[in-house]
Amino acid sequence: MAKDIHEKGIKSVAFVKHIGIHLLLLFAVTALERKFICGILLLTASHGVIDACTKGYLAKKINPIWTLVWDQILHAVCIAGFVYAYYPYTIDWPLLLGKNALVLYSAWILLIFVSPIVIKKIIEQFAFTIPNNGLNNAGKYIGILERLFIFFFVVLQRWEGIGFLLAAKSIFRFGDLKANKDLKLTEYILIGTLLSFGLGIGIALLYNFVVSL
Repeated sequence: MAKDIHEKGIKSVAFVKHIGIHLLLLFAVTALERKFICGILLLTASHGVIDACTKGYLAKKINPIWTLVWDQILHAVCIAGFVYAYYPYTIDWPLLLGKNALVLYSAWILLIFVSPIVIKKIIEQFAFTIPNNGLNNAGKYIGILERLFIFFFVVLQRWEGIGFLLAAKSIFRFGDLKANKDLKLTEYILIGTLLSFGLGIGIALLYNFVVSL
């Protein structure tokens, strides 16, 4: 269905089926109570408009990941509005924008955006060209994921998880390094891995220190 919608947009029969499924599920979840019918119809209509914009238009203009992100954000906002209309709630802004939250957001920025730049600048000093026979930017995303895992392991005081992560990465890399028989490539990967792990642990420890103040 997703493939058909991507190719044909709102003209796709799958698009109509997709919206219909959501409509039926909303009726099922609300047990067909009359007071929810107006909200359900509005929420279903908004779902159709959002999907037409994201899956039909944005999907052809921007990266698929960002298409997914915007699609889910818009759906979440509409669902939040639907719930608020029937069961008003308050948002705990101090929890979302307080000191601990801002420290957490800062840590994520350091792990996801700043660390790759730092590692790249250090690695560039060795003037080694890594063989370009893998997925595009795969190393960057592997590094981001491993630092996020490390961050949560340290914050949750599960240090053994870091050892498991390092062992798993070593096992998967061992075959490639053995096949290439390239000492420079081995050293390149080792330096990058240790830098990534070091930054992940350091940022996590800094986060723990700041929130404890």
